[in-house]
This record gives sequence, structure tokens and C-alpha cells, in this order.
Amino acid sequence: MITISQNALARITQIRADSKVPNSTPLRIGVVGGGCSGLTYQLDFDKNYDPNTQNNDKKFEVDGVQLIVDMRSFLYLAGTQLDYSDGLQGKGFHFNNPNASRTCSCGESFSV
Repeated sequence: MITISQNALARITQIRADSKVPNSTPLRIGVVGGGCSGLTYQLDFDKNYDPNTQNNDKKFEVDGVQLIVDMRSFLYLAGTQLDYSDGLQGKGFHFNNPNASRTCSCGESFSV
């Protein structure tokens, strides 16, 4: 399972409204190789998602937000909480990932 904090939920809702992204468009969370620690998070609305052709994806709904995660990424993200901060320490989405053994100082990449 992947969870979303109330701060992240509010920011996702605001971005969706500002960008005029329909509520039916899922939020895709993923992991790709890269960054200074080896793996980097990806987060975007998947406007091309077709539930009939992408059956290997894990699907969640958290407070009305549909989340889609490919199976490979889910192995790295299970138990993760998506959070959002606009404080002095940095503005943006943050992944609180219990599977990460090391993260870079910017918080955008990790290793297991």
C-alpha cells in the first residue's frame, strides 16, 4: 500500500484543478534508475492510462485520488507515504520510504 498525507492530497487536488486534469486521470508513481543514490522517484498524472491494457499495474485509491504503480516500482515503494512540504527546508513532494537504506541530500533519489 502507498499512502498520501493530507498536505500532499491538498497539493495534488490544487495541481489537478490548476492544470484542468480530470478527476478520472490517475496519478502514476514510479521508480527509475538515476540520481546520485541510484534510484529516482517519478510522479505525474497518467493521461494515457488505459486500464484494459495495463493490467500489471497496482491500483489504489486514497481519499478519492487514484494511484497507479507498475509492479517493478511497487517493490521499492510498498509502505511509502507521499508527503508535501512548502516549508523552509524545501518545497515539493517528498517520499517517506521505509525501504530506502540511503537517500541523497536533496531527497529525490535513494537506494535499497
